[in-house]
Amino acid sequence: MIFFNCRSVTTASASLTRKVLFPPLPAPQRPFRVANRDRSQRKGVVASTLKELIEKAIDTLLITASVVTLVLEEDGTVVDTEEFFQSLEDNTNFLLLEGGQKWTRERKVTHTVQQTKKKGIANITLDLYKIHPRDFIGCLNIKATFYEMYTVSCDIQCLGAKKVLRSLLRLLSHLAQVAGHLLLYSGSFMMQWTEDSEEITNRRTRS
Repeated sequence: MIFFNCRSVTTASASLTRKVLFPPLPAPQRPFRVANRDRSQRKGVVASTLKELIEKAIDTLLITASVVTLVLEEDGTVVDTEEFFQSLEDNTNFLLLEGGQKWTRERKVTHTVQQTKKKGIANITLDLYKIHPRDFIGCLNIKATFYEMYTVSCDIQCLGAKKVLRSLLRLLSHLAQVAGHLLLYSGSFMMQWTEDSEEITNRRTRS
């Protein structure tokens, strides 16, 4: 007697149908940065697998070595498995080492520039500010430093628009009063001078 296992046949046909109708999706393209050992060349590469990344990095960096090693730039960890590569984040920085090259930490070069301090005779600073937003002109602070030892400051406070107008009117009224006094004095002097001249002429005619 021959027995057929219907359950195994059904499972095999279902898995075959799933593979035919729903094939596995390819890994998405992701961006990475790859540089050579001395960081003199750095290129951006888009790849979906570890093999594709290494092939594109070799072509982009113009590497002719037959044996290369892909490592993380930050600590030199070797990336040689697809599972570890897929666990890395986008825009990860890699180094592609040739042959027997070893990973080294990037050296940061700092340039120290010494500036000579020039000393002058005097340093004058002008600071224009307003005590109140309605001030017409504002206030002026003048600060002078001599030989970087002695400091002299002067604060000139300007008035507001109304105060400036009032002061101007007071000045004009004072000038008008002075002009009036001058006119009175000059008028009285002219009258006295004309009277004296008339008396002199009358005396001459009488004599």
